[in-house]
Amino acid sequence: MPAEPADGPENGLRKVARVVLLDPDDRILLLYGHEPDDPTDDWWFTPGGGVEGDETREEAAVRELAEETGITEFELGPVLWRRQCSFPFAGRRWDQDEWYYLARTAQTSDALPGARGLTELERRSVAGARWWTCAELTRAHETVYPTRLAELLRRLLDEGPPAGPVTLDPEIV
Repeated sequence: MPAEPADGPENGLRKVARVVLLDPDDRILLLYGHEPDDPTDDWWFTPGGGVEGDETREEAAVRELAEETGITEFELGPVLWRRQCSFPFAGRRWDQDEWYYLARTAQTSDALPGARGLTELERRSVAGARWWTCAELTRAHETVYPTRLAELLRRLLDEGPPAGPVTLDPEIV
């Protein structure tokens, strides 16, 4: 997996690790979230979050998946995609450099073990989780981040992981 400079990205963006978690049926797990004070401003997104302290992005991906879903039995794979994004959330702008890791789990239950390590902000804004097939994701009318996730997932399922991380277009909301 690609190494990251010890001093972090030179662009000053928040370092984030996200997880593209697939089950044996190639369904992807997405979390359902919303603006803390406006549940009608909602979207679906991959589990993940900011790197803390001296941890690597791999370690952040493992920790975040466990904290946000309760899933601890999975195999973490390579970095699939990298993306820079900027979006408003909870009264501030978040500027991020996100790495998306592939992971696989045998856990197929729609009833997840449960989030155990959510921050106060996450408790106010994460409202659930759901396994999606690629076809369901393609037909979805809901907002999903990254916005091209259905297309990216289809390519991943058809072609397998890329030889190295693919840089996605920046996304500014």
